[in-house]
Amino acid sequence: MITRTLGKDKAALQMPAIGLGCMSMTPIYGTPDPASSKATIQRSIDLGVAFIDTADAYAGGKNEELVGEAIKGQRSKVILATKFGNFGVKGANGRPEYVMEACDKSLQRLGVDEIDLYYQHRIDASVPVEETVGAMSRLVEQGKVRYLGLSEASAQTIRRAHATHPMTALQTEYSLFTRVVEDEILPTCRELGIGFVPYSPLGRGFLTGTISGAGDLAENDRRKEHPRYQDGNIENNAGLVDPLRQLANKAGCTPGQLALAWLLSRGDDIVPIPGTSKPSRLEENIKAVDLKIDPALLEELGNAIDPSRVAGTRYPEAQMAFVGV
Repeated sequence: MITRTLGKDKAALQMPAIGLGCMSMTPIYGTPDPASSKATIQRSIDLGVAFIDTADAYAGGKNEELVGEAIKGQRSKVILATKFGNFGVKGANGRPEYVMEACDKSLQRLGVDEIDLYYQHRIDASVPVEETVGAMSRLVEQGKVRYLGLSEASAQTIRRAHATHPMTALQTEYSLFTRVVEDEILPTCRELGIGFVPYSPLGRGFLTGTISGAGDLAENDRRKEHPRYQDGNIENNAGLVDPLRQLANKAGCTPGQLALAWLLSRGDDIVPIPGTSKPSRLEENIKAVDLKIDPALLEELGNAIDPSRVAGTRYPEAQMAFVGV
Protein backbone atom coordinates (compact mmCIF):
# COMPACT_ATOMS: atom_id res chain seq x y z
CA MET A 1 0.00 0.00 0.00
CA ILE A 2 1.20 3.49 -0.88
CA THR A 3 1.84 5.53 2.24
CA ARG A 4 1.44 9.21 3.02
CA THR A 5 2.58 11.39 5.90
CA LEU A 6 0.32 13.57 8.01
CA GLY A 7 2.00 16.43 9.86
CA LYS A 8 5.68 17.25 9.94
CA ASP A 9 8.75 17.01 12.18
CA LYS A 10 7.84 15.58 15.60
CA ALA A 11 4.16 15.59 14.64
CA ALA A 12 4.69 13.47 11.50
CA LEU A 13 2.68 10.26 11.27
CA GLN A 14 3.11 7.88 8.34
CA MET A 15 0.10 5.84 7.31
CA PRO A 16 -1.69 4.20 4.36
CA ALA A 17 -2.94 6.61 1.69
CA ILE A 18 -6.51 5.66 2.54
CA GLY A 19 -8.18 4.76 5.82
CA LEU A 20 -11.39 3.27 7.17
CA GLY A 21 -14.14 5.33 8.76
CA CYS A 22 -16.09 3.23 11.26
CA MET A 23 -19.08 5.44 12.11
CA SER A 24 -21.50 3.38 10.00
CA MET A 25 -20.50 0.17 11.80
CA THR A 26 -22.99 0.97 14.55
CA PRO A 27 -26.58 2.12 13.91
CA ILE A 28 -26.73 5.46 12.13
CA TYR A 29 -27.18 4.71 8.41
CA GLY A 30 -29.56 1.89 9.17
CA THR A 31 -28.64 -1.17 11.25
CA PRO A 32 -25.33 -2.77 10.20
CA ASP A 33 -24.28 -6.35 10.85
CA PRO A 34 -21.67 -6.40 13.68
CA ALA A 35 -20.02 -9.51 12.24
CA SER A 36 -19.60 -7.81 8.85
CA SER A 37 -18.27 -4.67 10.54
CA LYS A 38 -15.62 -6.62 12.44
CA ALA A 39 -14.75 -8.57 9.29
CA THR A 40 -14.24 -5.25 7.49
CA ILE A 41 -11.78 -4.07 10.13
CA GLN A 42 -9.99 -7.43 9.99
CA ARG A 43 -9.78 -7.17 6.21
CA SER A 44 -8.26 -3.71 6.50
CA ILE A 45 -5.58 -5.18 8.76
CA ASP A 46 -4.95 -8.05 6.34
CA LEU A 47 -4.54 -5.59 3.46
CA GLY A 48 -2.24 -3.26 5.40
CA VAL A 49 -4.59 -0.28 5.33
CA ALA A 50 -5.61 -0.29 8.98
CA PHE A 51 -5.88 3.43 9.65
CA ILE A 52 -9.03 3.04 11.74
CA ASP A 53 -11.18 6.07 12.63
CA THR A 54 -13.85 6.06 15.34
CA ALA A 55 -15.20 8.46 18.00
CA ASP A 56 -16.74 8.35 21.45
CA ALA A 57 -19.83 10.06 19.99
CA TYR A 58 -20.67 7.17 17.69
CA ALA A 59 -23.48 5.11 19.22
CA GLY A 60 -22.65 6.39 22.70
CA GLY A 61 -19.27 4.66 22.78
CA LYS A 62 -20.49 1.36 21.31
CA ASN A 63 -18.53 2.06 18.13
CA GLU A 64 -15.26 2.27 20.05
CA GLU A 65 -16.14 -0.99 21.81
CA LEU A 66 -16.72 -2.72 18.48
CA VAL A 67 -13.42 -1.42 17.12
CA GLY A 68 -11.65 -2.56 20.27
CA GLU A 69 -13.04 -6.06 19.91
CA ALA A 70 -12.07 -6.21 16.24
CA ILE A 71 -8.44 -5.18 16.76
CA LYS A 72 -7.84 -7.25 19.89
CA GLY A 73 -4.49 -9.00 19.66
CA GLN A 74 -3.47 -7.00 16.58
CA ARG A 75 -2.91 -3.55 18.05
CA SER A 76 0.57 -3.20 16.55
CA LYS A 77 -0.86 -3.47 13.02
CA VAL A 78 -3.33 -0.63 13.48
CA ILE A 79 -3.11 3.16 13.40
CA LEU A 80 -5.97 4.04 15.72
CA ALA A 81 -7.76 7.40 15.70
CA THR A 82 -10.64 8.50 17.87
CA LYS A 83 -12.29 11.75 18.85
CA PHE A 84 -13.92 13.48 21.82
CA GLY A 85 -16.19 16.39 22.65
CA ASN A 86 -19.01 16.17 20.10
CA PHE A 87 -22.56 16.13 21.51
CA GLY A 88 -24.41 16.85 18.26
CA VAL A 89 -27.18 19.42 18.67
CA LYS A 90 -26.22 19.75 22.35
CA GLY A 91 -22.89 21.28 21.40
CA ALA A 92 -19.30 20.50 22.29
CA ASN A 93 -17.19 20.05 25.41
CA GLY A 94 -13.58 21.20 25.43
CA ARG A 95 -13.07 21.63 29.17
CA PRO A 96 -9.61 20.36 30.20
CA GLU A 97 -10.98 18.07 32.91
CA TYR A 98 -13.39 16.55 30.40
CA VAL A 99 -10.58 15.94 27.90
CA MET A 100 -8.74 13.79 30.44
CA GLU A 101 -11.90 11.93 31.44
CA ALA A 102 -12.99 11.30 27.85
CA CYS A 103 -9.60 9.91 26.87
CA ASP A 104 -9.54 7.46 29.77
CA LYS A 105 -13.00 6.20 28.85
CA SER A 106 -12.03 5.81 25.18
CA LEU A 107 -8.91 3.85 26.12
CA GLN A 108 -11.05 1.54 28.23
CA ARG A 109 -13.65 0.98 25.51
CA LEU A 110 -10.99 0.41 22.87
CA GLY A 111 -9.03 -1.91 25.14
CA VAL A 112 -5.71 -0.20 24.41
CA ASP A 113 -3.06 1.71 26.35
CA GLU A 114 -2.47 4.40 23.74
CA ILE A 115 -4.36 6.21 20.98
CA ASP A 116 -2.33 7.06 17.89
CA LEU A 117 -4.28 10.15 16.78
CA TYR A 118 -6.65 11.96 19.14
CA TYR A 119 -8.96 14.63 17.71
CA GLN A 120 -11.07 17.33 19.28
CA HIS A 121 -14.25 16.34 17.43
CA ARG A 122 -15.98 19.74 17.63
CA ILE A 123 -14.63 23.02 18.95
CA ASP A 124 -16.15 24.31 22.18
CA ALA A 125 -16.48 28.07 21.68
CA SER A 126 -16.91 28.59 25.44
CA VAL A 127 -13.41 27.25 26.19
CA PRO A 128 -10.24 28.77 24.70
CA VAL A 129 -8.79 26.18 22.35
CA GLU A 130 -5.41 26.72 24.03
CA GLU A 131 -6.85 25.25 27.23
CA THR A 132 -8.33 22.24 25.45
CA VAL A 133 -5.16 21.53 23.49
CA GLY A 134 -3.10 22.09 26.62
CA ALA A 135 -4.98 19.20 28.22
CA MET A 136 -4.55 17.12 25.07
CA SER A 137 -0.80 17.76 25.17
CA ARG A 138 -0.70 16.42 28.73
CA LEU A 139 -2.17 13.19 27.39
CA VAL A 140 0.82 13.01 25.05
CA GLU A 141 3.16 13.56 27.98
CA GLN A 142 1.40 10.80 29.89
CA GLY A 143 1.82 8.35 27.02
CA LYS A 144 -1.93 7.94 26.47
CA VAL A 145 -1.91 9.67 23.07
CA ARG A 146 0.78 9.91 20.37
CA TYR A 147 -0.46 12.66 18.03
CA LEU A 148 -3.12 15.38 18.13
CA GLY A 149 -5.70 16.70 15.70
CA LEU A 150 -8.83 18.80 15.30
CA SER A 151 -12.06 18.29 13.39
CA GLU A 152 -14.20 20.91 11.64
CA ALA A 153 -12.18 23.82 13.03
CA SER A 154 -11.80 27.29 11.51
CA ALA A 155 -8.48 28.54 10.16
CA GLN A 156 -8.04 30.85 13.16
CA THR A 157 -8.68 28.01 15.60
CA ILE A 158 -6.25 25.76 13.74
CA ARG A 159 -3.52 28.39 14.06
CA ARG A 160 -4.14 28.88 17.79
CA ALA A 161 -4.21 25.16 18.47
CA HIS A 162 -1.07 24.50 16.46
CA ALA A 163 0.78 27.25 18.34
CA THR A 164 -0.09 25.47 21.59
CA HIS A 165 0.96 21.99 20.47
CA PRO A 166 1.84 20.77 16.94
CA MET A 167 -1.21 19.37 15.19
CA THR A 168 -0.75 16.29 13.02
CA ALA A 169 -4.08 16.37 11.19
CA LEU A 170 -7.32 18.18 10.59
CA GLN A 171 -10.36 16.01 9.89
CA THR A 172 -13.08 17.82 7.98
CA GLU A 173 -15.60 16.92 5.30
CA TYR A 174 -14.19 17.17 1.77
CA SER A 175 -15.42 15.63 -1.47
CA LEU A 176 -16.54 16.52 -4.98
CA PHE A 177 -19.77 17.71 -3.33
CA THR A 178 -18.15 19.69 -0.49
CA ARG A 179 -15.10 21.83 -1.31
CA VAL A 180 -15.29 24.86 0.97
CA VAL A 181 -12.04 23.76 2.65
CA GLU A 182 -10.15 24.68 -0.51
CA ASP A 183 -10.67 28.40 0.12
CA GLU A 184 -8.91 28.87 3.46
CA ILE A 185 -8.78 25.70 5.58
CA LEU A 186 -6.60 23.54 3.34
CA PRO A 187 -4.13 26.37 2.55
CA THR A 188 -3.78 27.04 6.30
CA CYS A 189 -3.05 23.37 6.99
CA ARG A 190 -0.42 23.33 4.26
CA GLU A 191 1.19 26.52 5.52
CA LEU A 192 1.52 24.96 8.98
CA GLY A 193 2.42 21.46 7.80
CA ILE A 194 -0.77 19.83 9.10
CA GLY A 195 -2.13 16.80 7.24
CA PHE A 196 -5.72 16.63 6.04
CA VAL A 197 -8.13 13.72 6.64
CA PRO A 198 -11.34 14.09 4.62
CA TYR A 199 -14.37 12.38 6.10
CA SER A 200 -17.46 11.61 4.01
CA PRO A 201 -15.25 11.59 0.90
CA LEU A 202 -18.09 9.85 -0.97
CA GLY A 203 -20.64 12.52 -0.08
CA ARG A 204 -22.39 10.27 2.46
CA GLY A 205 -23.16 7.83 -0.32
CA PHE A 206 -24.16 10.11 -3.19
CA LEU A 207 -20.80 9.71 -4.94
CA THR A 208 -21.06 5.93 -5.06
CA GLY A 209 -23.79 6.42 -7.66
CA THR A 210 -26.15 4.11 -5.80
CA ILE A 211 -28.61 6.67 -4.39
CA SER A 212 -31.43 8.05 -6.49
CA GLY A 213 -34.13 8.79 -3.90
CA ALA A 214 -35.29 8.33 -0.33
CA GLY A 215 -36.35 4.77 -1.17
CA ASP A 216 -32.68 3.79 -1.30
CA LEU A 217 -32.28 4.52 2.42
CA ALA A 218 -33.30 2.29 5.32
CA GLU A 219 -36.24 3.41 7.42
CA ASN A 220 -33.94 4.21 10.37
CA ASP A 221 -31.21 5.89 8.30
CA ARG A 222 -30.18 9.13 10.03
CA ARG A 223 -29.32 10.73 6.71
CA LYS A 224 -33.03 11.38 6.31
CA GLU A 225 -32.58 14.13 8.90
CA HIS A 226 -29.95 15.86 6.74
CA PRO A 227 -31.16 18.58 4.36
CA ARG A 228 -29.24 17.08 1.42
CA TYR A 229 -31.34 13.92 1.74
CA GLN A 230 -34.76 15.48 2.10
CA ASP A 231 -37.52 15.64 -0.52
CA GLY A 232 -36.51 17.58 -3.60
CA ASN A 233 -32.90 17.91 -2.51
CA ILE A 234 -32.11 14.21 -2.68
CA GLU A 235 -33.32 13.93 -6.27
CA ASN A 236 -31.42 17.05 -7.29
CA ASN A 237 -28.20 15.84 -5.71
CA ALA A 238 -28.46 12.34 -7.12
CA GLY A 239 -28.79 13.87 -10.58
CA LEU A 240 -25.51 15.75 -10.15
CA VAL A 241 -23.67 12.42 -10.06
CA ASP A 242 -24.39 11.59 -13.73
CA PRO A 243 -21.07 13.01 -15.03
CA LEU A 244 -19.24 10.96 -12.40
CA ARG A 245 -20.89 7.76 -13.65
CA GLN A 246 -20.02 8.58 -17.26
CA LEU A 247 -16.39 9.42 -16.54
CA ALA A 248 -15.99 6.39 -14.27
CA ASN A 249 -17.18 4.21 -17.12
CA LYS A 250 -14.62 5.88 -19.36
CA ALA A 251 -11.86 5.31 -16.78
CA GLY A 252 -12.86 1.68 -16.22
CA CYS A 253 -13.67 2.01 -12.51
CA THR A 254 -16.64 2.57 -10.23
CA PRO A 255 -18.00 6.05 -9.49
CA GLY A 256 -16.84 5.74 -5.87
CA GLN A 257 -13.33 4.82 -6.92
CA LEU A 258 -13.10 7.78 -9.28
CA ALA A 259 -14.43 10.16 -6.60
CA LEU A 260 -11.72 8.91 -4.23
CA ALA A 261 -9.05 9.13 -6.93
CA TRP A 262 -10.03 12.77 -7.52
CA LEU A 263 -9.66 13.50 -3.81
CA LEU A 264 -6.32 11.68 -3.56
CA SER A 265 -5.06 13.76 -6.50
CA ARG A 266 -5.62 16.98 -4.56
CA GLY A 267 -2.36 16.52 -2.62
CA ASP A 268 -0.02 14.01 -0.99
CA ASP A 269 -1.02 15.38 2.42
CA ILE A 270 -4.58 14.05 2.03
CA VAL A 271 -5.69 10.71 3.51
CA PRO A 272 -9.44 10.11 3.03
CA ILE A 273 -11.38 7.78 5.32
CA PRO A 274 -14.38 6.40 3.41
CA GLY A 275 -16.72 4.58 5.74
CA THR A 276 -18.20 1.14 5.25
CA SER A 277 -19.23 -1.91 7.21
CA LYS A 278 -18.73 -4.32 4.30
CA PRO A 279 -15.41 -5.96 3.29
CA SER A 280 -16.33 -5.79 -0.41
CA ARG A 281 -16.80 -2.01 -0.23
CA LEU A 282 -13.53 -1.65 1.65
CA GLU A 283 -11.71 -3.53 -1.10
CA GLU A 284 -13.39 -1.40 -3.76
CA ASN A 285 -12.36 1.81 -2.02
CA ILE A 286 -8.76 0.70 -1.51
CA LYS A 287 -8.30 0.07 -5.23
CA ALA A 288 -8.74 3.80 -5.83
CA VAL A 289 -5.20 4.35 -4.54
CA ASP A 290 -3.67 2.35 -7.39
CA LEU A 291 -5.76 3.78 -10.21
CA LYS A 292 -3.81 5.51 -12.97
CA ILE A 293 -6.24 8.20 -14.02
CA ASP A 294 -5.44 10.77 -16.69
CA PRO A 295 -5.13 14.15 -14.88
CA ALA A 296 -7.19 15.70 -17.68
CA LEU A 297 -10.08 13.35 -16.83
CA LEU A 298 -9.85 14.27 -13.14
CA GLU A 299 -9.91 17.95 -14.04
CA GLU A 300 -12.92 17.34 -16.27
CA LEU A 301 -14.64 15.60 -13.37
CA GLY A 302 -13.95 18.47 -11.00
CA ASN A 303 -15.45 20.90 -13.48
CA ALA A 304 -18.43 18.69 -14.33
CA ILE A 305 -19.66 18.46 -10.75
CA ASP A 306 -20.45 21.91 -9.41
CA PRO A 307 -20.66 21.86 -5.58
CA SER A 308 -22.64 25.09 -5.61
CA ARG A 309 -25.52 23.15 -7.18
CA VAL A 310 -25.69 20.68 -4.28
CA ALA A 311 -28.98 21.35 -2.49
CA GLY A 312 -29.12 21.48 1.28
CA THR A 313 -26.57 21.98 4.04
CA ARG A 314 -24.27 19.19 5.25
CA TYR A 315 -26.02 18.91 8.62
CA PRO A 316 -29.30 20.09 10.11
CA GLU A 317 -29.16 23.76 11.14
CA ALA A 318 -28.59 23.04 14.83
CA GLN A 319 -25.49 20.99 14.07
CA MET A 320 -24.12 23.40 11.46
CA ALA A 321 -23.67 25.90 14.29
CA PHE A 322 -20.75 23.81 15.54
CA VAL A 323 -18.99 23.48 12.19
CA GLY A 324 -16.05 25.75 11.40
CA VAL A 325 -15.76 27.27 14.89
